[in-house]
Amino acid sequence: MLFDAFKNRKSPKIEFIKTPPTWRVAWGTVDEGYENIAWRDEKFSVVLPRTTSGFLTEKLAISSGGRFVVVGDVWLTNQVQLLQKLGIEPDSFQGSYLQLVANLWERWGFECLHQLVGMFALVVWDRERQVLKLVRDRIGVRTLYYTTTGSVRWIAPQLRTLSPNRSSELDLVALRDYLCCAFVPGERTLWEQVRELRPGTVLEFPDHKVEAYWQLQEQIVAIDQPLAWHGDRLRELLDQVVQEYLPPANEPVGVFLSGGLDSSCITALAAKFHKAPVHTFSIHFGSECPNELEFSSLVASHCQTQHHILEITFKDMWSRLPETMAYLDDPIGDPLTVPNLLLGRLARESVEVVLNGEGGDPCFGGPKNQPMLINSLYGSVTNQNALQAYLISFQKCAVDLPQLLKPEVLIEVQTAPWVFEEDLYSQASYLNRLMAMNIKFKGADQILTKVSNLTQAALLHGRSPLFDQRVVDLSMEIPPGYKLSGVEEKAVLKQAITYGTSLTSANILPEEIIHRPKSGMMVPVQLGFRKYWQQEARDLLLNRNAAITPYLNQLPIRNWLNYQGDTWSRYGVKLWLLASLEIWLQVNQKVR
Repeated sequence: MLFDAFKNRKSPKIEFIKTPPTWRVAWGTVDEGYENIAWRDEKFSVVLPRTTSGFLTEKLAISSGGRFVVVGDVWLTNQVQLLQKLGIEPDSFQGSYLQLVANLWERWGFECLHQLVGMFALVVWDRERQVLKLVRDRIGVRTLYYTTTGSVRWIAPQLRTLSPNRSSELDLVALRDYLCCAFVPGERTLWEQVRELRPGTVLEFPDHKVEAYWQLQEQIVAIDQPLAWHGDRLRELLDQVVQEYLPPANEPVGVFLSGGLDSSCITALAAKFHKAPVHTFSIHFGSECPNELEFSSLVASHCQTQHHILEITFKDMWSRLPETMAYLDDPIGDPLTVPNLLLGRLARESVEVVLNGEGGDPCFGGPKNQPMLINSLYGSVTNQNALQAYLISFQKCAVDLPQLLKPEVLIEVQTAPWVFEEDLYSQASYLNRLMAMNIKFKGADQILTKVSNLTQAALLHGRSPLFDQRVVDLSMEIPPGYKLSGVEEKAVLKQAITYGTSLTSANILPEEIIHRPKSGMMVPVQLGFRKYWQQEARDLLLNRNAAITPYLNQLPIRNWLNYQGDTWSRYGVKLWLLASLEIWLQVNQKVR
């Protein structure tokens, strides 16, 4: 897909951005002359990329009995156990993860999903019953999108792949949600005629039945046990998961290391268990900006990793934004998107597998939950209900919607329900309700899709041990007071890393890392728009031909660019969110 939107403008130059082709399937009758059909029958077609040697057939498998055709992306940690269940000696099996799933489906059907541990997005065609099933892993590491109209329904792991098969109409509710969250939560996408399969669910055609095979639920256990007991359970599981996520023993592994607790503990465990070199990768934004290199370098030295530091300039941040948006599915307004892509490319020079610390906050009670906990105590004073407080806690554009959205758009969306309401008002403990929303939505729809898409763009295998389905399940068994209690955050994770278990040694991280307060990776977009990008941003966002013009009013954007009334220094984040949206819309214009 080629597009050049900025030939005569002082804005990020979007030119000839081409994303790698991927697989897609069609449910319905497709013309026989359609290009790149690798497998088909009357109602089902598989379109695969071509390589120099033919079709990319590693994305397609047929079960041993020939009844099921399985297409997709899959990576499993329990392949050996699954092969043993099939009566196959692991050393004798020459097939792929996908072939294994096809054979499991032949044996157990839908029930085999309960046995899969890993990340996957699958399409399963039952040739006998003429039934199609779409499947996504429990946490949402892999993505799967499908069109909702027409005689032929198209399915693909990347939203942009469906560009020829959709209209250009925006989903206005999804637009509202993006402005509030910096990502699109739930099954909606920014395109009106495309939906995203939710994690842990199966969608069946032709009856459009959706069935959950896994649900995130609070199941607190051993509430009378001390913190140390829960820390031991967590440490034992983390030891197991990190070892499973490592590449073969003779291959190097990388870790994205910020110097915070989460990425540091993954670094320490990788260094403990991996015999080949461990490479760590950190970023900073130049001498004008504070950084955490003191802490990341301390961890790298303590764990004896080969440490790499990347400086990302303000020019890099702005000029690489179009390319970054082209690799994403829905837009993500997180300023870390560009650094993630650039750091991934640096990592690819040394490794093929890279781990990260994503998931520590959603699973174990990071400090971003504190404003909501305060609101639960003082809501009668602030006069905010729980939903308002949750939307405001993102610190994006929730309070600006009446001024930012065009009147006709505001009318269209203001009464639409929010995907957060079911979890927010559930019967679970309040902290676990917040964590469930962060795992189900921010995790699946922002963090994991960002990690997956941008590491793949850098030709890396990105893995998030703290978002492993077993770690997530365990997090919902731990009493809330052992996760976030007052100002003490992630107490159970600190316990696990500090004291270990009877089976593991303690003190795998310096005390300074374990007990330092969380600061987060602060990308200096506030300074960027004030000093470096202001004119480019004006040309981009205030242009009468901008893609956002039919939906958003220019006055608040103009005020943000002038920093009028920026009491809390939040305008830079809002402007980055809008710039990301505008560029995403342009690079994703409907192209055949």
